[in-house]
Amino acid sequence: MNSSPASPSAIAPAKSHYVILDGLRGVASLVVVVFHLFEAYAGGSPQNQIINHGYLAVDFFFLLSGFVVAYAYDDRWSAGMSQWAFYKRRLVRLQPMIIIGSLIGAGLFAFQHYSIYPRVDAATTWQVIAVMLIGFTMIPLAPSADIRGWQETYPLNGPAWSLFYEYIANILYAAGVRKLPDKALGVLVALAGIAVVYLAVFGKRGDLIGGWSLNAEGIQIGMTRVLFPFFAGVLLMRLGKRIKVPNGFAVCCLLLIAALALPRFGGTEKLWLNGIYDSVCVILLFPLIVAIGAGEKDVNGVSVRIARFFGDLSYPLYITHYPLIYIYTGWVSDRHIPAAQGALVGIGVFVTAVTIAWVCLKLFDEPARRWLTAKLLKRAESA
Repeated sequence: MNSSPASPSAIAPAKSHYVILDGLRGVASLVVVVFHLFEAYAGGSPQNQIINHGYLAVDFFFLLSGFVVAYAYDDRWSAGMSQWAFYKRRLVRLQPMIIIGSLIGAGLFAFQHYSIYPRVDAATTWQVIAVMLIGFTMIPLAPSADIRGWQETYPLNGPAWSLFYEYIANILYAAGVRKLPDKALGVLVALAGIAVVYLAVFGKRGDLIGGWSLNAEGIQIGMTRVLFPFFAGVLLMRLGKRIKVPNGFAVCCLLLIAALALPRFGGTEKLWLNGIYDSVCVILLFPLIVAIGAGEKDVNGVSVRIARFFGDLSYPLYITHYPLIYIYTGWVSDRHIPAAQGALVGIGVFVTAVTIAWVCLKLFDEPARRWLTAKLLKRAESA
C-alpha cells in the first residue's frame, strides 16, 4: 500500500486506549439500562424514579465522546486528514449499531400493543418498515410521524436521539471548532455551560431530561445537552488535565454511580435545587471523573479486563436495549405488576439486554466495522 499524507500510517501511529474511560462508558451504559427498568414504576414522574439521575449518563457519554474524538483525531488534521475522511471514520464506528438498533426495534414493535403507547395499534406494517428504513439513515422524524405516540424522533428505538446529536457535535467539530485555539474554545465551552445552567436551574422541569422530540423545546434541550459536554471533553483533552489517584477505576466508578443514583433534590416545590445538582454534575463532577480516568493508561489486572469487556459492550448495549424496555414498561403498566414480580422479570430483561448486545457486538458490529474499514478507509488510503 502506498502511503499518502492522508493515510493513518502517515497521519499518526496507532494510539492506546484509555482503558478506564472505556470501562466507565460501560458502567454508565449498565446504569442506563437499570434506570430505564425502574422507570416502569415511576408513573411518569421524575420524583418517583429510582436511580434518579440516570438520565445524566447521556451527558457523561457526550463528554467522553468529545475527549476521545479529540484524542484520536486532533493531531491528524495537521497531517492532512480531510473532513470526509473523518466523517467516514465516524460512520464506520457508529452507523452499524444504529442499523441493528432500528432492526431490533422494528422486530419487537409487534409485542408493544399496550395502552401507554397510543399510536401502536394504528400503525401498519408498512409504516413500521418505513420508520425502520428512515431510522437506518438517522433522519429524524417529526412528532406527526411518530408511530408510538411518545413524540420520539426515533420511535422504534428512542435512545437513538442522542446519536443524532452526537453526529451534530462531530460535524461541528470537523467543520470548524477543531480549528479554535484553546482560549476561544474555552469561551465556547463557558457559554455552553451557561446554557446548561439556564436550562437546568431556570427551566420549567428543574433537570436536563429531554432531547428526543423534533420540536423547538426538544431541539433546544438536545443542543444544550450536547454542546457543553462534548466540547468540554475536547478542551479537557487539549489542556492535558490528568489526575492520578490510587485505584482510579474504582474511584471513578463509585463517583459516577453515586452521581447517577442519588435521589432527586428539592421535590416539586424547589425544582431549581435539582437543576443545580444536574449542572454541578455535568460541569464539574463529570470532567473530574474523566480527568481521573485519563490519569492512567498503562493499567492491568482483573478490574481492567472487566473494564475492557464492558467498554466494548457499552455502545451496543445502549443502542439495542430500549425495545425490550418498551415491552417491559407496557407490561408493568397495563397489568399493574407488583414490584417483587417486576424485579424478577426485570433481572431477566437486564440479562437479555446484555446478551443481545454481546451477540450484536461479536456477530455484527465488529465484523461490519472491519469490512467497512477495508472498503471505505483502506481503499481510499491506498489510492
